[in-house]
Amino acid sequence: MEGNFEEQNKLPELKLDAKQAQGFLSFYKTLPNDTRAVRFFDRKDYYTAHGENSVFIAKTYYHTTTALRQLGSGSNALSSVSISRNMFETIARDLLLERNDHTVELYEGSGSYWRLVKTGSPGNIGSFEDVLFANNEMQDTPVVVSIFPSFHDGRCVIGMAYVDLTRRVLGLAEFLDDSRFTNLESSLIALGAKECIFPAESGKSNECKSLYDSLERCAVMITERKKHEFKGRDLDSDLKRLVKGNIEPVRDLVSGFDLATPALGALLSFSELLSNEDNYGNFTIRRYDIGGFMRLDSAAMRALNVMESKTDANKNFSLFGLMNRTCTAGMGKRLLHMWLKQPLVDLNEIKTRLDIVQCFVEEAGLRQDLRQHLKRISDVERLLRSLERRRGGLQHIIKLYQSTIRLPFIKTAMQQYTGEFASLISERYLKKLEALSDQDHLGKFIDLVECSVDLDQLENGEYMISSSYDTKLASLKDQKELLEQQIHELHKKTAIELDLQVDKALKLDKAAQFGHVFRITKKEEPKIRKKLTTQFIVLETRKDGVKFTNTKLKKLGDQYQSVVDDYRSCQKELVDRVVETVTSFSEVFEDLAGLLSEMDVLLSFADLAASCPTPYCRPEITSSDAGDIVLEGSRHPCVEAQDWVNFIPNDCRLMRGKSWFQIVTGPNMGGKSTFIRQVGVIVLMAQVGSFVPCDKASISIRDCIFARVGAGDCQLRGVSTFMQEMLETASILKGASDKSLIIIDELGRGTSTYDGFGLAWAICEHLVQVKRAPTLFATHFHELTALAQANSEVSGNTVGVANFHVSAHIDTESRKLTMLYKVEPGACDQSFGIHVAEFANFPESVVALAREKAAELEDFSPSSMIINNEESGKRKSREDDPDEVSRGAERAHKFLKEFAAIPLDKMELKDSLQRVREMKDELEKDAADCHWLRQFL
Repeated sequence: MEGNFEEQNKLPELKLDAKQAQGFLSFYKTLPNDTRAVRFFDRKDYYTAHGENSVFIAKTYYHTTTALRQLGSGSNALSSVSISRNMFETIARDLLLERNDHTVELYEGSGSYWRLVKTGSPGNIGSFEDVLFANNEMQDTPVVVSIFPSFHDGRCVIGMAYVDLTRRVLGLAEFLDDSRFTNLESSLIALGAKECIFPAESGKSNECKSLYDSLERCAVMITERKKHEFKGRDLDSDLKRLVKGNIEPVRDLVSGFDLATPALGALLSFSELLSNEDNYGNFTIRRYDIGGFMRLDSAAMRALNVMESKTDANKNFSLFGLMNRTCTAGMGKRLLHMWLKQPLVDLNEIKTRLDIVQCFVEEAGLRQDLRQHLKRISDVERLLRSLERRRGGLQHIIKLYQSTIRLPFIKTAMQQYTGEFASLISERYLKKLEALSDQDHLGKFIDLVECSVDLDQLENGEYMISSSYDTKLASLKDQKELLEQQIHELHKKTAIELDLQVDKALKLDKAAQFGHVFRITKKEEPKIRKKLTTQFIVLETRKDGVKFTNTKLKKLGDQYQSVVDDYRSCQKELVDRVVETVTSFSEVFEDLAGLLSEMDVLLSFADLAASCPTPYCRPEITSSDAGDIVLEGSRHPCVEAQDWVNFIPNDCRLMRGKSWFQIVTGPNMGGKSTFIRQVGVIVLMAQVGSFVPCDKASISIRDCIFARVGAGDCQLRGVSTFMQEMLETASILKGASDKSLIIIDELGRGTSTYDGFGLAWAICEHLVQVKRAPTLFATHFHELTALAQANSEVSGNTVGVANFHVSAHIDTESRKLTMLYKVEPGACDQSFGIHVAEFANFPESVVALAREKAAELEDFSPSSMIINNEESGKRKSREDDPDEVSRGAERAHKFLKEFAAIPLDKMELKDSLQRVREMKDELEKDAADCHWLRQFL
């Protein structure tokens, strides 16, 4: 944060006299208590915050309470902090764009009279856009979601509505959800929801606890509203005003929902769309299909590093940061954000995107030309929205104009392409661009701007309506120029009369207080003092000279100021008229923004694929019911992009009936986690429409990626690491299908070894036999590798379980471990934990003791028998027959049970020893044909 001691030393001074302070204190006491609201008070040159807000700001952003000042005295004293305009922008950006636990309120006024002029929340930032994006691009589109749950017979049906204020879209959905709310979570992720409206009374039930947990996992602000606001009445008339076009299809759409309509009613009330007439007729409404995109929950988004994090050391740490090579100002970034959260499941659309990317990859000249032109495209969506809300002016219109006149260059570049995908490029972009830019659409807009705006003045940084656009304006301009000429003539005449050189000795100034005035230096003043006092009116004598005027100059100056005021008023009226006309092109500009931002993102994909040291390949995509997931020479795109990494590629073959379920073993730091994650990342990239970091790739479309790759404690919610792990795994077991992709890393580590192994085995069995989804399961439980053998004996199995391991080499003399980072078939034959401890420079005595204890435990391992070979002095392990192990374990358990039942406290020592000998003899007799049991004897 910018807040530090240096910033604190530059704090604006809190300038309030006793009367102002007392008036403000009396007003502040009338404000309602809202723990989430951070209130700012605009003091013209700076801002202030007070009470608990000031303490929060001082600690969070200034990192010191010395920034606090006291307003008033005694028991009425109020802690306060002053905030510069730059710091206010920083704080507002953090509260509204980064955090999800506060709203922002801005007040204007003085003394005891203040009024609320702006309110904002993470999902509703419209009124603060001028502050948040004055010096930054808008990278993400905030979306507000409203949900209305209905619990019945242990099931939950959720009605959902959302509003995207940037794109002016309303959406409705209704779906059945499980107890972990996996459908809701993936919907919130896909929409990029920042805030969620929720019925207050519902939150009091026990059933809603896991729903709240789901919302918290998605990092959305939860805003409770009274249940009576969730009503579907009057929706028809409200939507008639908001939605563009014919109302009949809207009625048909809305009538198909029961729970989504109350959610939409609450959403319209919360977002206050109907209070702003600029929204009327500008919204579209659609049904949101939760099956229309690949589903990603919050755990998968974290595991695959899809979005940027504050803790990222560089942009390549996240998939978004790596793939974001967009050129347009903001539009491309926002679309890429959305695409990464909404990977496609439609085979034809994926192939279409890949065709376009292939075209751009193969045609480097076309790619470079288009990127150069797109760099000159402004953020059309935001410019248009500012104009629609009457917050924009000629500057916004000129930026739209400058973007529009780039279109012929973009069309020319595309027309010159005659390759394999020429017809697709023409259909997807050229024809649409030609339709949008013809004389009936953007051609009219260009004519309007060239006719109405004085383009010659742009070089001077002035945005003005051309005088030729309006006769009244032209007349006022002529009057203004005539008066300017008369004033300059009077200046020359006066110089001659006073015998002073024009502009050097006698200057003509324009002062805010006096208007046009003459000015001479104090050095020249004695020469003309007599004339000055008799023929002129002295206005001001200062160090820079003497200002004076006469009746003629005063009269001309007053006339000039009057004409200038009329001219400005006329300019403003005409600007408003032009802005209103330009907003009639909204639909055309929205289509253009969609077209250019899509082109921008696909060019970004192509640039990434072609510019990497090892180029990406085009994946072959098959439907979810056919094909396998085969990645040859696959690499993790984010890891290989780091400067210090020399990435070793690996193959992954998830084959139906052969290796659809893969158990990956191997040492820590050996690359297991990277390998299984990179498969998930590559599948996601492919379904977004991007080339992938492989030598060759074939991918069967997945409807969902589930990932459980490491979890942390959440003490605030009382959730341990293991509990978090189990909750995430529960989502997989409930939500996965045979069309999903499952990635699990180190399941069962947070509890005892046997509990953890038992859970891991049971979960694997369930995934193999019930879910039948392609799965990568990385583990340190080597015993799990027996699942491959056990599963191969199950008749009718169509999944196929296979063992793989990441290889490592141990030097026999130095006992040093070298990671090879290659994934090879088969199970890992040993553990390398102690070698990794050596990597971490553990003391030699600790390492030696660890080896000794590990050897002791291995001697008693039930999964394998260690035999001492006296000739070679080496340990060998021998796998036992599973039936033999089961029979032996049952007999050993019987022995232990009988031993525990001996009443040793009531028996003589010799009787006790005799009884134990008898039991041992019986055990040895039974162990004669059980190799596994003999190892304990």
